Amino acid sequence: QVQLVESGGGLVQPGGSLRLSCAGSGSIFSSYAMGWYRQAPGKERELVAAISSAGASTTYADSVKGRFTISRDNAKNTVYLQMATLKPEDSAVYYCNRPFSNWSWGQGTQVTVSS
Repeated sequence: QVQLVESGGGLVQPGGSLRLSCAGSGSIFSSYAMGWYRQAPGKERELVAAISSAGASTTYADSVKGRFTISRDNAKNTVYLQMATLKPEDSAVYYCNRPFSNWSWGQGTQVTVSS
């Protein structure tokens, strides 16, 4: 079982930027596609970005396309989410996980966009 630890969240003003990190344990981490999800209060968790195992392919939700960039460093077992031009509606707890898997969820990292 892979353990996932998210970090990098915080309070940022609208228009600001943040970079989230997700560290995974275990050598199998680099074998799988990974995704960043977010969940706002009262809403379902949604997938906002995903990246293939080698990092060659990425996909984004329409709501973040052009503002967020997902990347990974398999040597460090880490996936990143660079977020720019942040909006209040981006406020949520952000999680990483392998899409469509039964891997356990980490604790997430809170992102709050507010003036």
